[in-house]
Amino acid sequence: MANTMAKNFDFKEAERRLYQWWQEKGWFKPESAPADAEPFVISMPPPNVTGALHLGHALFVTVEDIMIRFERMRGKAALWVPGTDHAGIATQLQVEKMLRDQGTSRHEVGREEFLARTWQWKEKYGGAITQQLRLLGASCDWDRERFTLDDQLSEAVQEVFISLWDQGLIYRGTRLVNWSPGLQTAVSDLEVEREEEAGTLYFFKYPVEGGEFLPVATTRPETILGDTAVAVHPEDERYQHLIGKKAYVPMLNREIPVIGDAYVDREFGTGALKVTPAHDFNDYEIARRHNLPMINILNPDATLNANAGAYQGMDRFAAREKLWADMTDAGLTIKTQPHTYIIPRSQRGGEIVEPMLSMQWFVKIQPLAEKALDAVRSGAIQIVPERFEKVYYHWLENIEDWCVSRQLWWGHRIPAWHGPNGEIHVGKTPPPGDGWKPEEDVLDTWFSSGLWPFSTLGWPEQTPDLQRFYPTHVMETGYDILFFWVARMIMLGLWFTDKPPFHTVYLHGLVRDKHGRKISKTAGNVIDPTELIEQYGVDPLRFTLATGATPGNDINMDTGRVERNWRFVNKIWQMANFVTVNLDGDVPLGAPPPQALDLPSRWILSRLNRLIENVTRLFETYQYGEAGRQIDDFLWSEFADWYIEMSKYPLYQGNDAEKQTARQVLVYVLDQALRLLHPFMPFVTEEIWQHIPHEGEALIIAAFPIADARYFDDAAETQMTILIDLIRGIRNVRDEYKVEPGRKITAVASVGGFGALFDQYSYLFARLCNVATVTKLGAGENPPGESASVVVNEVTMYLPLAEFIDLGAECERLNKESAKLTVQIEKSRGMLANEGFINRAQPDVIERERAKLASLEASAAQIAERISSMCK
Repeated sequence: MANTMAKNFDFKEAERRLYQWWQEKGWFKPESAPADAEPFVISMPPPNVTGALHLGHALFVTVEDIMIRFERMRGKAALWVPGTDHAGIATQLQVEKMLRDQGTSRHEVGREEFLARTWQWKEKYGGAITQQLRLLGASCDWDRERFTLDDQLSEAVQEVFISLWDQGLIYRGTRLVNWSPGLQTAVSDLEVEREEEAGTLYFFKYPVEGGEFLPVATTRPETILGDTAVAVHPEDERYQHLIGKKAYVPMLNREIPVIGDAYVDREFGTGALKVTPAHDFNDYEIARRHNLPMINILNPDATLNANAGAYQGMDRFAAREKLWADMTDAGLTIKTQPHTYIIPRSQRGGEIVEPMLSMQWFVKIQPLAEKALDAVRSGAIQIVPERFEKVYYHWLENIEDWCVSRQLWWGHRIPAWHGPNGEIHVGKTPPPGDGWKPEEDVLDTWFSSGLWPFSTLGWPEQTPDLQRFYPTHVMETGYDILFFWVARMIMLGLWFTDKPPFHTVYLHGLVRDKHGRKISKTAGNVIDPTELIEQYGVDPLRFTLATGATPGNDINMDTGRVERNWRFVNKIWQMANFVTVNLDGDVPLGAPPPQALDLPSRWILSRLNRLIENVTRLFETYQYGEAGRQIDDFLWSEFADWYIEMSKYPLYQGNDAEKQTARQVLVYVLDQALRLLHPFMPFVTEEIWQHIPHEGEALIIAAFPIADARYFDDAAETQMTILIDLIRGIRNVRDEYKVEPGRKITAVASVGGFGALFDQYSYLFARLCNVATVTKLGAGENPPGESASVVVNEVTMYLPLAEFIDLGAECERLNKESAKLTVQIEKSRGMLANEGFINRAQPDVIERERAKLASLEASAAQIAERISSMCK
């Protein structure tokens, strides 16, 4: 027997209670499935340990939890491995700020003390994000939670680095990197934000031997001091004659060559390009082609070094002003003009990033990239949506060596040692002898997170988890880190395990505001998910994110949709309340046999089984948004709006057998719909399921529905569609002519071939649109004059409303309906006359279109007859 349900769903109380119950019961663990169950594994993209919950987290948790709950309900050993990333730069910045607030710095306290304080900070604040993930209903196995600096994961990182070194795939050298002067470390492309900003384009004269000069333009005049060539296009007739001559660096008078290179854009600026290989990525490539020297003019803090001559020690921007003033005094400047261009800024610090030559550690990544390309090309790994495969190929086919070192203290310290005579030893411990000093740099965060799918399962040890749960199955993450993280996981996974780390990459988009703008503090459009959860509960937020998302596309987040989905939660609660209130004694579980059902029950079970079939297909093809929308439409627009209303007749006026059948169908449909909805809305579905008759302990481990073809019933769907459309039409007529809802009206029906349907189910018109009696029009009888009409298929319902009808308005309405039907008929005929459609479409699709055309033509004929008789 069902329990008595509260009037409203208390989500605040239920969410905490149910989550704790699920976890205590062990249902988040794969061991809750039978020992021989097929595994399904997701590695959670580890959020930064410093992080606070934002909508991006809410989106990935929702999508991944949908995947995990679906497969768990299908009987698989579902494992979702949670964890956090040490987030080198972000965490170090937080701790450095704390030290500044305390009146000290990392350099004053020293490396050992700084790391001790960072671990303390992590212990104090690092758990906040995982607690917030729990708020969202994430059904992870928290006993398997990992942190990228855990001892076992650090062991994996060292193993990989040493192995790559031994294979000759890691080297140390001077190359151009993104340098953050504020953080004083190299940073990856992902940690650099590039935005258009207003700046200045400076035009000046480059002296050339023989008294000539080349006009050159730059946005960074201070880098003139590091120039090692001036380049022109070899086919540029203005400057061809200067190629091979000497030019002189302004204010330093250092000799450099004028070279010809096809990279130069003749249309931009003056068509002559200063080449600063140590401070520009494009110039670096030109220098490599022409074997030019590379002169670094910057210190790590972005002051100028001795190579800048008289400008040594000045800040880069102060040097810019001073050099330009000196060049003006020397008659070497031409003009300045406003110019908008892309400025690279540090994502964390906000300061302008400088391309700079620096001694770093690099991975020769091309051999790993080849394997990763082959894995996607062969189909061993599928990317959803497929269009991102092109982007993946482009990036890996043009990949550069990977700078893996960072000049930070928080992170995995590179396992290398520097000898007294400049030797380098890579290993976990130094060689015997004195004078060996440990490497100061740590590894790029992406290096350790690139091992995540297998390191979290125990690699390099051959643990039981690694043997059972690797490879994992789906990697779900944002498309913005396809290259920075996903590609590296694929490369490292294939290289070190000889297996793809997962078979599918599912990419979600970015969450934007309702107008499609990027969410940021500066735009003032930040949406705090914890506030939405506090106001509406977790389920509406999850459902909004899931149904607003399609693979690879950005989602525009409208908080109005969260409120709407909160109303949907309340609607489901009301449906369940209706069902439980009308239970009396034990109700058999499962669906009654089809032959025992009336038309409304045959219809709802047919619709339910089609929904189950569609939702399963959509889940299996990663179309979760559409699956959620179809479940929503079924529950609200079919089950609540129609079947529940229709069930009141057998419940309140039927015999005992009819009442029990109606109850059984209500319970069964609600049970199956809750199972379908559970991956989206875990809390309200579990709470309701515990109040209705059911088998098993919990919905979270109940079986996902399987469509039963015995209940597919085209005839029932056709007949019910006719009745529903007629009722809708009568409601519309009543509304159009402002007939009071409580006023009973009568109808005369021309029923065509549906006489038996009207004999049995005319009571629906009384209950659902207040038509007290329906009289069938006999053969040869004329329809009543001056009445509104509703036409569906072969059936016409005449509503004698002559005393309050506007005859002209009714004729106008009929003519509009006739025109609308004409358009629909022409479109349908066009499709059926199209050879392409006939050749490509499935036979059942073609048949449905033919049936639709026949129905439209029947309706048009009925309306034409009505216009003829009524509108003189």
